[in-house]
This record gives sequence, C-alpha cells and structure tokens, in this order.
Amino acid sequence: MSEKKRILVTGATGAQGGSVADFLLKSGNYSVRALTRDKGKEKALKLKDAGAEIVEGNLDNKESLIEAMKDCYGVFGVTNFWEHFDKEFEHGKNLIDAVSQSNIGHFVFSSLPSVKKASNGKYEAPHLDIKADLEDYAKSLDLKATYVHAAFYYENFMSFFPPQKQEDGSFTFGFPQENNLRGISIEDFGGIVLEIFEHPEKYIGKTLFAAGDSLRPAEYASIMSDVLGKKITFNYIPQDVFAGFGFPGADDLAAMFAFQQEFLPPPHTDQDESRKMYPGLKTFRQWMEGNKDKFGFMS
Repeated sequence: MSEKKRILVTGATGAQGGSVADFLLKSGNYSVRALTRDKGKEKALKLKDAGAEIVEGNLDNKESLIEAMKDCYGVFGVTNFWEHFDKEFEHGKNLIDAVSQSNIGHFVFSSLPSVKKASNGKYEAPHLDIKADLEDYAKSLDLKATYVHAAFYYENFMSFFPPQKQEDGSFTFGFPQENNLRGISIEDFGGIVLEIFEHPEKYIGKTLFAAGDSLRPAEYASIMSDVLGKKITFNYIPQDVFAGFGFPGADDLAAMFAFQQEFLPPPHTDQDESRKMYPGLKTFRQWMEGNKDKFGFMS
C-alpha cells in the first residue's frame, strides 16, 4: 500500500483551514500536518484527536514554515487580514517563498480578486487587494499552484452581519450591495479544496471561485424569515454611511460591497461549477435549515 500524501494545512484552527483539514482527514487519502501557533489550543487538540499531526509555526517566521513543509507533497495556504491587517502581505510572502523553496507538488492558496485593478482604482478593499497581490506574486514564481476565491460566508450572518432587532420586533441587516451576492458555507469550502488536491492535473494553474449560492440580499433575508419564522428584511446602506460606522475595516467592507454592486452584475454561475466539484455544497436555504438553532441570539 502506497504511503499517503502529506498536506500541510496553514490556518488549521481557523475557518478555512479547519474545513480543509476536516475534509482531507475524512477522505482517508491524505495525512494532514496542521500548522498552528499554539499546539495546546483546544482546536489543535481536536485536530490531533482526529488524526492530524500538529506542528507549531508562524507566518512571521519563514524558517518555521520551511521546517513544517519538510516531506510534504502539498500545502493549503490562507492568510488572515482581519487578524493582522496590513501585515497580511508579509505573512503571505513568507508562506509563498517557503513553498517556492520546499519542492511542493501542489500549492492551493486562498486568494481573492483585486478590487483596485478591476475598478481601475475607483475602489480599494485591502482585504481583497492584498490577497490578489499575493496571488500575482505566487504566479510570478511559476509554482505548481491553484488559487481559490471563497465567496461571502453564510456564517457572516451570525458574526459580521447578524440581523438586528427593531422597535416593532422585526429584524434587519444591511450593507452597500443589493444585487446578487455569492455565498458559501465555510464548512463546505474544504470539499472544493479536497477535489483540487485529488485532481492536480485538472486544476494546477487555475483560479477558481468557490460559491454555494447566488442571491440578492433581500432573498437571503426572505429565506431567513421562512426558516426562522421571524420578519427579517434587508436594508440597503450607502457606502459612505456604512464606511462611517467606524469599526475596524468598515471602510474596507463598504468598498467591497460597492465594488460588487457596480462591477459584478448578476447572474453568477460559479455555484454551478463549484457544485460539480463538490456535490454536497449547500444552498443558503439548506444551510439555514441545518443551522437555525444557532440563531438563538435573535430572541
């Protein structure tokens, strides 16, 4: 019996990396080396119990990444703007340089499209633009790589954009976009990455978009209303108003939504292609029906 290919998963205790590690382990086809800054973290211990090898490393330290990549066939890479902000580029460059120096057979990198380039400078959204710059840098090194752009997480409706209770007892959420918004459950993301690792000949050199649904925000609200039995509406918020809310990254998110409103007209078909890669990909309604108990905060 041939030895399983070893995949290093960065961000393994986070959302994307956790999903990727879970799918790789459950497939039975790979051994997973999970990179974490703290081996004693609860999520790291759960990964160890599930069969992953846990190694400590840090995107600040390229040498620790090179060490973690020893004897690995593949690497899944993700960087976190919302934790490190402008430092994300340095972290990503360290990761990409380590891959370049480690004879990796397949690098799958979680990236995003450039808002600045696509809008000819009208909009800038660093949490997308930095990842796009990193993708360009990786491409300049001619790595054996696949780039995956993840859509808006359904889970954001429980964190970034939870419906807010109004005086009349109804709920509302809003942002500067009212046309089709592509979405995905982060739990499903790993199913797409697993398919990519399973078929390198098909995906190396490609940039893919991972989405499970494409709905107008008002349609997301309608589905939430149906499933939760509460009146939930979408409220369009102009870019300048949203940017003025003042929380870290408000202007960044406002620019992203405004860009998508102007430059990404519907309909989208990414969800159809993604579902071919991972047939278990959930629509938003399916996700809501499976997660309605997690909306207890809307009381």
